[in-house]
Amino acid sequence: MAELNAYITEERIEGADDGPLAGKTVAVKDNISTEGVETTCGSKMLEGYVPPYDATVVERLKDAGATINGKANMDEFGMGTTTETSHFGATLNPVDTDRVPGGSSGGSAAAVAAGEADLALGSDTGGSVRAPAAFCGVVGIKPTYGLVSRYGLVAYANSLEQIGPIAPTVEEAAGLLDVIAGSDSRDATTVEEGDGSNYAAAADGDVEGMTIGIPSELLEGADEAVVEAFRDAVEDLEDQGAETVEVSMPSVEKAVAAYYVIAMSEASSNLARFDGTRYGLNAVEAGEYDDLSEAGNWNEAFATAREEGFGEEVKRRILLGTFALSAGYHDKYYAKAQDAREWIKQDFDESLEQADVLASPTMPVPPFELGEGLEDPRTMYLADANTVPVNLADLPAISVPAGKADGLPVGLQFVGPKYGEETIVRAASALE
Repeated sequence: MAELNAYITEERIEGADDGPLAGKTVAVKDNISTEGVETTCGSKMLEGYVPPYDATVVERLKDAGATINGKANMDEFGMGTTTETSHFGATLNPVDTDRVPGGSSGGSAAAVAAGEADLALGSDTGGSVRAPAAFCGVVGIKPTYGLVSRYGLVAYANSLEQIGPIAPTVEEAAGLLDVIAGSDSRDATTVEEGDGSNYAAAADGDVEGMTIGIPSELLEGADEAVVEAFRDAVEDLEDQGAETVEVSMPSVEKAVAAYYVIAMSEASSNLARFDGTRYGLNAVEAGEYDDLSEAGNWNEAFATAREEGFGEEVKRRILLGTFALSAGYHDKYYAKAQDAREWIKQDFDESLEQADVLASPTMPVPPFELGEGLEDPRTMYLADANTVPVNLADLPAISVPAGKADGLPVGLQFVGPKYGEETIVRAASALE
């Protein structure tokens, strides 16, 4: 395990004696609370924090008989596309260890791809389950917003993020979703549509008569070899009886900008709690003072704790989010981003009136080389161009392996209508 650095904490949590996941190991992303087991969010700020309670999804895993075999590495607080911003070091892609596994759930995907866990849970704020699934050649599902409880998930951007499954096959990913989906009285955003679900049964590979929409905008600017692999996969679906139509979604050109304004704004608010007094590393633990009274005033103590506890990418997003919400700029940036979000939702609704699912490459590029994305954060942000629109629209999506580009995995993303998990599972299973 240490060679890939897929785990931050390797500690087993045993589940019930029987259940649908009995005998299965599940890696859990380190931003999901596990009672009695350290949960760090990949950050120095939370190093040593041991939650006193389980997240709802962890309770459901244990009730289903799963064995949690460790807390998976991740980009710090879920902020990244490569799993290189973790305080505990980068995770390596098991397909090619000179490349990143994708992020921010890179540890979860790498563990599954390497056979170090049977299944895994990640969290998807702008593609953080689908991106590493695509880069590591496994399956990842981002559920409809509200289908899975977020109780016990350390918040980054509440209105966007969902916990999602990662697995070697579509049926196994859907089966894990069946375990964690459903309403939860401790999360008022959850819905009843997932209660008693059987998404795994939809993995029958039958796409006869299914209409697949292809948004032309999501192919623009993509790597040529990635597009070629995507086209080959679409032809395979057509050979199996699916019909394809081209659809237009001009709003997605604004999605990356809108997403980062909204996500960073929510992050600046959510991470304000980590001030060394209520939560997280404090100024004494940071080694700056022998006693907090030496800090002079609370502002200096807070600033010291946050300077030492947060990494560069987290600081960048907090600063940009605070700026976007500040007086005089709220309407110019945050309000416009919310307008763009409504436009994107409308485009998805209209496109899904013409097709059962929408298809695109999950990631427009093959996996980055280690360090490549960190040199220019804009390159990393633009790599999310095909995944972030789905989170803005609150819709379900799945990434399934669809061939290779230059010997590296390519993922194909299917997006479905709200609560259309069965449809995307059925479409994805046809490519296996």
